[in-house]
This record gives sequence, C-alpha cells and structure tokens, in this order.
Amino acid sequence: MIYLFTEYRLLLMLQTLKIAILGYGHIGKKHADMVAQSEDCELVALIDPKFITDDYAGLKTPPYFLSLQEFLDSGIKADIVAVCTPNGLHYEQATLLVMHGIHVIIEKPISLKSEEAELLEKLASEKQVNIFPVMQNRFSPPAVWLKNLIDANALGKIYMVQISCFWNRNEHYYEKGSWRGTKNLDGGTLYTQFSHYLDIMFWLFGDITNIKSKFADFNHSHLTEFEDSGIITFDLKSGGMGSFTFSTSVWNENLESSLTIIAENGSVKIGGQYMNKVEKCIIKDYIEPELPETSSANDYGSFKGSAQNHHHLYQNVIDFLNNGKQIQTTTDDCVKVLKMIEEIYASN
Repeated sequence: MIYLFTEYRLLLMLQTLKIAILGYGHIGKKHADMVAQSEDCELVALIDPKFITDDYAGLKTPPYFLSLQEFLDSGIKADIVAVCTPNGLHYEQATLLVMHGIHVIIEKPISLKSEEAELLEKLASEKQVNIFPVMQNRFSPPAVWLKNLIDANALGKIYMVQISCFWNRNEHYYEKGSWRGTKNLDGGTLYTQFSHYLDIMFWLFGDITNIKSKFADFNHSHLTEFEDSGIITFDLKSGGMGSFTFSTSVWNENLESSLTIIAENGSVKIGGQYMNKVEKCIIKDYIEPELPETSSANDYGSFKGSAQNHHHLYQNVIDFLNNGKQIQTTTDDCVKVLKMIEEIYASN
C-alpha cells in the first residue's frame, strides 16, 4: 500500500487532528488517553454500544454514539477513527470508514482473514485514505536496536532464532468480554495475544517456510474454542531456522516474551515479560549501547499485555499526516503476518 501525504493534508498542515474512538473497552480507553495527552489531537467522539457515562464522571464528555452508523450520520467530522473493537469486526468497520474517506488506526489484527486485509488495503488506496495498523512493539527500544543491528549485518548469517511467549490468561480475562475465546470474533491466541511477536519476527527476519506446528489446549477448554499453547518450527527464507513456542496456560502471571538469536558473529537475547530488556549481547567487536527505558506493560488489573507504546504510534501517525514522515507499520506487513498465521494453523 502506498501511504498518501495528500494535498488535502498539506492544506491542513499542523492543524489539530480530529479523532474518534470506536470501541471503548480496555484498549479503547488507552487510545482515548493517547489522544487526550497529545496537543496535536482532539477527541471528537466515542462510539460503543455499551458506552457507560460513569467512565467520564466529572470530566467533559465528548459526544458518544451507540453505533458506527449513528456516528457517521451525525455530521461530526473526524480525520481518523481508531478501531478498538473485537477482532472479527475490524474488517467490516474499517471498510465502512474507508468508504467514507476517513483514515483508520486499527488494532491488531486488521482482519481475521488475509484476503479481507488485502481487499481493505486495495480499497484504501482507491479512496486515497490510510490504514495505520497498531503494532506498537516495533517502537520498543530493544526491538529498534535489534532491527538496526540486523540491518547493519552486525550479526552476520543468522543460524537460529527462538521466540518464547509464556503468558497467563485466566477465567476473569475471558469472562469479562463475551467475544473473547470465540473463533469468529477472537480468532485464536496467535491473533489476539501473540501476533505482536510474530510481527516482530517478520519485521526482523522476513518470511518463513517449511512450517510445522503442534497445538494443545491445557486449561482453557471451558473458556475458548481454540488452543492455548503451541510449538512452531520453521526455516527462514533468508537462511537459518527457528522456533516459536507460546502458551496462555502459565499459572498466575505472565512469565516471559523472549527472542534469542544465534548467529555467525554472536548471540543476542531479548527477554522480560514483553521483550522489554536486553538480557544477553555477545557480539564480535561490538559494545552494547545503553538503551532508553522501555515503557511498562499495559496493565488491565487481572492481566497484563504488551508494552505501552501507543504514544509512539500516535506520534508516528501525526508526523506522517502533518509532516510527511515515514509510517512505521504498514498494511503490507500486516497482510504478510496474517498469511503467516494462516500457514501456521494450516500446518498443524
């Protein structure tokens, strides 16, 4: 997809971007916070069929709507709508917004089907609007450092890659949202929990092939319609081999999200609960730099998610629309990650 810095935006350069939030759950509230904290954005509407005004008690409440169509019919202008609804609704809602000429920030995954994501990408190009997928882990300092390291070929040939994601998702998590755990709205653990880390893997190493996988459901069969754990092995098309092991069956709390690289010129491991720190850096003729502190995890009370990097995403979108700077997360990459997930499930 070609991202468009349009003449329309040139005319509005440096003006405040008007943003509406579609879906006001945990992640929608995070987006609303990001908009409120930015001097370059204005929150013009909240859209959710279960909107609770108590959430804004004592604060100036923006207009709220119980459906996307109700908002579109209201006449309120938005430059961008952030789609923060259940996974299975993303494609249909984003398509409607694109048809109305509105830019879309869309939480992962942009669809549960790669064919739909490709159709959305094509439509956005035809309508000259932009889709901004939320893959905020790309902004994490260890991830950015590792990307630069690999692009500079400091590691030489990549021999082996190992990714381990061991999380806790308890009954409270699934019972709080009726869509969670369902095949048609949630999709599965690789879509909802771990697509961020598959995206990091693709961003760093490119496409994979010769995929083999094995899945299990250890302690969520009464809560979900899909697996809670899996082991995936593959070859990197660029050379080398790898594995991706994941689970949401960890007791009590998240254990780790780690990435280990064994390469020609050294070894690297990024670890922590969400790949938030460099644990090992042993590279020939290389001194490890001091990295900026990584944002803490998104804390939702009974569970934690990935790092809080949405502010980087919003700043990137603002810089792109107002100043023509490069966008960091594209629909092209999201389509490829979706195809990767489909191939993984098909290989089981």
